[in-house]
Amino acid sequence: MDFFSSMLLVPLVYSLLGAVIFTAIGLVSGSDETATIAPLTLLVVLLGAPPEGVFAFFMAAAVAKHMAHAIPTALLGIPGDTMAMPLMREANLLRALGVPHIAVRKMVSGAAVAAFVSLPLAVLFAVILSPYADVIKAWSPWIFLCASIVIAYFSPGRMASVIALVPFVMVIAALRSFTTAQGTSVNVSYFLGIAVGPLIADLVRLMSPVERAKMRRSDYRTVSLAPDMQSSGSYLPNPLKVLDSTQTRWTTAAAVVSSATFVFSPVAMTVIMGEMVATRAKQAYHRLTSMISVRNGVTEATYIAETLIPLIAFGLPLSPVAVGPAAPLFNAPPRFTIDTATGQINNLHSMMNVWEFLGYGLLAVAIACLIAYPFAIRFAHRAAKFVMSRVCHEAIIAGFVGLVVVIGIWEGGMTGLLVTLTMGVVGGFLNRALGFGVGVQCMGFYTAVLSVPAILASLK
Repeated sequence: MDFFSSMLLVPLVYSLLGAVIFTAIGLVSGSDETATIAPLTLLVVLLGAPPEGVFAFFMAAAVAKHMAHAIPTALLGIPGDTMAMPLMREANLLRALGVPHIAVRKMVSGAAVAAFVSLPLAVLFAVILSPYADVIKAWSPWIFLCASIVIAYFSPGRMASVIALVPFVMVIAALRSFTTAQGTSVNVSYFLGIAVGPLIADLVRLMSPVERAKMRRSDYRTVSLAPDMQSSGSYLPNPLKVLDSTQTRWTTAAAVVSSATFVFSPVAMTVIMGEMVATRAKQAYHRLTSMISVRNGVTEATYIAETLIPLIAFGLPLSPVAVGPAAPLFNAPPRFTIDTATGQINNLHSMMNVWEFLGYGLLAVAIACLIAYPFAIRFAHRAAKFVMSRVCHEAIIAGFVGLVVVIGIWEGGMTGLLVTLTMGVVGGFLNRALGFGVGVQCMGFYTAVLSVPAILASLK
């Protein structure tokens, strides 16, 4: 019983918790991954969950989220989260054809196949890269600098984001000097502010008479829910039978490529893989269903690979997902830390071995699929109707704001809360105005912490 409790029960419970919570959150349209997965994962870390529990919670949460987001995307025509944006065109066309239920089935099946393909591959690629970890860590200040510029350029803001990166990094450097002078050390508060930045920016805009007038609407927003066209079949249909053989091959191939290219933007990889499939599928309906299957599979593969490869191989957040939703797995003081001065790493990288990452990861993926997959297949219409008619979005927003306030005060008192507010306002408005995305902002934090001191030292 002791062996079972230590090796299986803890990750099993946390996998169930993550899968259930984020299957429900995935139903809420527009719920950004960084603003939801990161704070709740951070809460699990700070509450003292064992390392394998934290890891299982995050993996199950990410997989379940990218299955459940198919429901609002396909049935309501509203993106379930950021990663659902590249799927909107195909989802809307399939909804117009009267087959949104097919879209949901294809999306969640593609996600299930890609999750089981990408996880062992990500672990394999991490093992291959592990011998070069010391070299990469030594060059990490310059790697972060170059990666920040590249990710900024390929963000929606393009060159505007590259230019905005400079003052944004300086704001973080100034805040770190301020908190040090106050005798307070905060790290989590920066990520919290970045994660909920767009939300904070919108709340601040509401307080301005000028902006509030621009946001005012004369009519209530209406959403058309596609008809319930539940197809017959087993309660838990085989994903390999929902996808045809060609779609299975394309989804698998896309998952393999996405698992290897872990340094690129997940949204960019989703778009690219979908377009590659579009050039090969000739028949219109088959092209739409294939693209939506592959693209949703890529959303899973990128999140898994961009978390596991940096975590296992380096212990440093060297990918867009690692510096965003997965940031608490790397840096969540006082439990998980990265000492920029000594290079000492104390996070899941040093607490778990490769086989634990593989075993607990597969367990979390399996649990998430067992919960989110049949739910999306069987209860998509009823769930979408309930969320749109009964769930108050303002209450959900208030809940996340309250969570952010509690964690900010817990870490640094009023100083931590001020840091969170400052980062939220600055980052949120840059995001809204310039397309200076959350991933770029997270990279900006590590640039301020690692690259700026290295640059100043080289100039002496």
